[in-house]
Amino acid sequence: MKFQSVDIGKAASAATIIFRALRKSIIEGDLSDGDPLRQDEIARAFNTSRIPVREAITMLEQQGLVKAVRYKGAVVACLSMQEADEIFDFRCLLEPEVIRAAVPKMTPEILSTARGHLEQFAAAQDPMEYGNLNRLFHSTLYAASEMPYHISVIENSMDRIDRHLRAQLVMTDGIERSNQEHLAILSACEVGDAEKAAQLTYTHIHDAMVSLQEQLQSSK
Repeated sequence: MKFQSVDIGKAASAATIIFRALRKSIIEGDLSDGDPLRQDEIARAFNTSRIPVREAITMLEQQGLVKAVRYKGAVVACLSMQEADEIFDFRCLLEPEVIRAAVPKMTPEILSTARGHLEQFAAAQDPMEYGNLNRLFHSTLYAASEMPYHISVIENSMDRIDRHLRAQLVMTDGIERSNQEHLAILSACEVGDAEKAAQLTYTHIHDAMVSLQEQLQSSK
């Protein structure tokens, strides 16, 4: 298994540290769909007992990133076509509303930071950077909405599909298309057009959904 191990001994925050490390590996694709999470192996890697490992795996299950399989134990959860559709449908409803609320509150500093992430996205060479910068771009704009619960739900939804979106960006023309769509969204924000920003965000998410559906279908 590939993940960044840390010698944490018996630290009180052991479960959280293991959770974050495994979550990062799942989201970034180092741990793939169906990969087993062997508690003994993880415990040795982090120099701890199995107790915080079990706690970390429980937290991952609660986020839908891991599931228990009979006779196999905990494995990285696979993303079905039905679940992907549901997540994207949900995002199509929620994210346009969040950015609509955010636009009137966006400061020059927020817009400048978002443009910086956009420029980094356009120049990125490492596939792992695409997903991180994509999320940074959107989260920077959404933060102005002052709707932390909505944003946390969006982040959880993104966790579930992020590794698949990263692959989709690389394997299709998704990088160039996303860059153009990001630029259009940012331009609408910069002129204070909340409705246009919301419409463009909806289209951006919907188009990503169609592309991911095609990728999942072709991989069967």
